[in-house]
Order: sequence, then structure tokens, then C-alpha cells
Amino acid sequence: MKRFLYIILIMFVFCSYNVVKAEELDLAETAVSAIVIEPTTGEIIFEKNSHQKLHPASMTKMMSMLLIVENIEKGVVSWDDIVTVSPNASGMGGSQILLETGEQMSVRDLFKGIAIASGNDAVVAMAEKIAGTEGMFVSMMNERAKQLGLTDTNFKNPHGLDAAEHYSSAYDMALIAKELVKHPEVLEYTSIYEDYLRQGTDRKIWLVNTNKLVRFYPGVDGLKTGYTKEAGYCLTATAKKGDSRFIAVVMGEPDSKVRNAEITEMLDYAFAQYEVEEVLSTDTIVGKVPVSLGNKTEVEIVPLESLTFLNKKGTEKRNFSYELKFNSLKSALNIGDKVGEMEVKENNTVIKTIPVTVKENINKVNIFELYLRNIKSILNGIF
Repeated sequence: MKRFLYIILIMFVFCSYNVVKAEELDLAETAVSAIVIEPTTGEIIFEKNSHQKLHPASMTKMMSMLLIVENIEKGVVSWDDIVTVSPNASGMGGSQILLETGEQMSVRDLFKGIAIASGNDAVVAMAEKIAGTEGMFVSMMNERAKQLGLTDTNFKNPHGLDAAEHYSSAYDMALIAKELVKHPEVLEYTSIYEDYLRQGTDRKIWLVNTNKLVRFYPGVDGLKTGYTKEAGYCLTATAKKGDSRFIAVVMGEPDSKVRNAEITEMLDYAFAQYEVEEVLSTDTIVGKVPVSLGNKTEVEIVPLESLTFLNKKGTEKRNFSYELKFNSLKSALNIGDKVGEMEVKENNTVIKTIPVTVKENINKVNIFELYLRNIKSILNGIF
């Protein structure tokens, strides 16, 4: 079989649209910078000074939460692990859940304290649990930022208190949020409006979500507020209605009311003007390829991720195509293994690349079965 197998299919349509610049709409007029994106496509709907480097305040904790949940998924820590609070963590100022040195709390409750109450002490305790030291965790944050392609970001701490050379942008915050919403567990916690920690003790504490839109805007289920003197009032919010989800970010607002009002307007605009269309699901068979040494001679291929497009309501549609590329497939293939890529094209230009996998597990064929297969092939050639 050739090293690469190419399959080109012309199918489906999607709508065209243009990114709306700040001067074209009366959105985020008070914010220093702002952006609205659709997370499955990464498409920008609206932006204003979106790459300006600013203090992100507690929106920094989105990167901390991302690292925490990714390390839970890797098995480095578990939700039920118990963390012993260090003097460094308990001594953190700003917003906190009033941790005491030597206190023990589960990863789950600490994450809840970060996601709901923006606890600086909680996030430092988790940073030390995962990386050993706060400084090592910050290095992990910056490395993950590079992996995500964040060019406007540099972290100096995991909580967001003002520090020299600690900065990010609305665009980069939106990209971190884009990764976070891939993890349903995160939204389970960031969508909670109020809860309690240490129930049944004399140190019971009431947590109230710093993101009031969780309660007052239908569909909002995250993500993170922020405020410091240098940063002003900031917010990254996400909302889902039907099949459409959007992420909105504002930075440098004068107060929380304006911050919430401008995020509300941005989300209202996105839901009114755009919709998300899933054109290929992870169950859609996009091709078949031969397997040389498998227990089956060919296997069906499906996307590892859904293919979606952001459509502007009421606009004309246009054609697109996709091309599948594979290395030679031999044997022992499992569902979820990346076996190639699907390049989505418009006008011969690649606009998105999606990994593909096999629809069913393929085992390696044994020698006897391979011998019979070859004999059959020879006989078919003769007769």
C-alpha cells in the first residue's frame, strides 16, 4: 500500500462571516480589551484590542484549573486525594477560603474553592500538591501556555495577584477558556452559584460564585472573574444555548456591574447573530482503508473530534471539501488511536485539521490466518 492514502470528498456547506471589529459595534465600549469566540471552531466573532497585554487578575486561575484537571486525568492526583496546607498557601492574601496551616482538604473541595470563590490559598495549595512548589507550578503554567500558542502571556504566580511581568490578553484568556470547556468537570464546578465547605464543623464556610452571571444569565456555566487595582474588573464567561456555546472576555472594566453588562451584551449579540452547525460527528464514517496485517482487511475511519462550523444567520452558504491522509495501517489498532488526519479545505486552502481514528478495534492477524488469506488471494488471481 502507498505510504499515504488520499480520499477527497466534496460535501456539506457552511456560512461565511467576517470578524466584527470594535468600531463597527457598540460592544465592550468601556472595556480596555475584549473578545468573543466560538470554542469548537476557535472563530473570533468580535474583538477589541484583543492582543493588548494586561494584568489578568484572578482569570489567571483558569490556567491553574486547566493544569489541575489535566493532571487529574493523567492520574497524577485524584479528586479524592487529601492535601495538607502549607504555611505558604495559608498565608496568601486576597480572596481565600480561610485555609489554616496543616489543615487537610480534598482536591475536590480545593478545586471547588478555586472555581467558585476564587480562593488564592486554595490554588496555591493545589499548585504545591501537583508540582511540589508554587514556583515549579508557575513554570508548568508557562510551558502549557507555549503549547497552546499563547504569545501574549507570562505568568508569575498561579492566582493572579499583581506582579511585575505577570500579564496576558483577552485573546489568550479566550484560548485558555477554549481548552477548559473541553473538560465537563470544570463546568460542573464553575456553574455552581453557592455551596459550602467544612460542613458539620465550626469552620463551615459559605461559597458564593464571584461570577454572578451564573445565576442571572441563562446558559452561563463558567468561567472566571478577576479584580485587582492594576487589572480593573475582568471576566471570562461562557454560555451554552442549544448546540451553540460562546466565550466572552472583558478586561480593564471600571466596576463589576459594567463588566457584567458588557459581557451580557456580547453574549446576546453572539447568540442572536450566529449558530453552530455540526457537519461531521465522531460517529460519522468518513472513509475506509485497508489493513495489511489485521484480523480484518479494511477498517472504517471516523473523526476523533466533531467537525463544526460557525454560521452567521441568514448568509449565503459555500462549499468545502475534506481530504484524509494516513500512514500505512498494519495491525493492532484501537479506537481512539490517531491513525491519520482529515484536512478540511476551502478553495484549496486548509482551514482546519482534525485527527481521525478507527471505528473498531483491529487485532493482529495470526500466521495461519495470514497464510489462508494469501492462498485465497493467489487462487482468486488464478481463477
